[in-house]
Amino acid sequence: MSSIFGNNILGNNATLVGSSSSTAPSIFPPLYDFPPFFTRYPNASTWTAQRAAWSSLILAYCKAHKLWQLHLSDALETELFHNAALGRRLKHQDAVEVLEFMAKEGQVDWIDESNKTGVNVWWKKPEEWGSVIFDWIDSTGQKGSVLTLYEIAHGDLTTAQEFHGMEEGMLKKALGVLVKRGSAQIFGSGEEMGVKFF
Repeated sequence: MSSIFGNNILGNNATLVGSSSSTAPSIFPPLYDFPPFFTRYPNASTWTAQRAAWSSLILAYCKAHKLWQLHLSDALETELFHNAALGRRLKHQDAVEVLEFMAKEGQVDWIDESNKTGVNVWWKKPEEWGSVIFDWIDSTGQKGSVLTLYEIAHGDLTTAQEFHGMEEGMLKKALGVLVKRGSAQIFGSGEEMGVKFF
């Protein structure tokens, strides 16, 4: 059975479909319509492949819907973890195990490590987000300028940017990459926190 959870889980037949409950598109692989996909396999190697398939789906879904965080209690009720047409859903504990697997891969990090109730979703790694932000700064001629975190994540100038709406903690982590590269300096705190780009 492990072949059904192969590396190319989105496959060539993956489609971008609209949900009847939302206007944002989401990506569902053919595997999503396979009832056993929602049941944890007892075989360790198959469960590893199944977690990898779930990881790919979660990343694709969050990217398509521009979701920065998943809160488990809410997410388990959505189409991501619940296929209403099949009457199947991933169990809470299985979802936690999938997210733990993703955390080990650097695809998510727990918002609260002790409670494990939600995650930040990294559909791009912090290093990639740092580069995307820096490329935008460079292409818009803003090197040498100071911007607040709000301006970067929620400002009018970034509405067309992929990082628009990014959660503050995630933005700080991505900007931290630029600080380490010597491309940015963060100063101030709270709402007065600013970033200067070099």
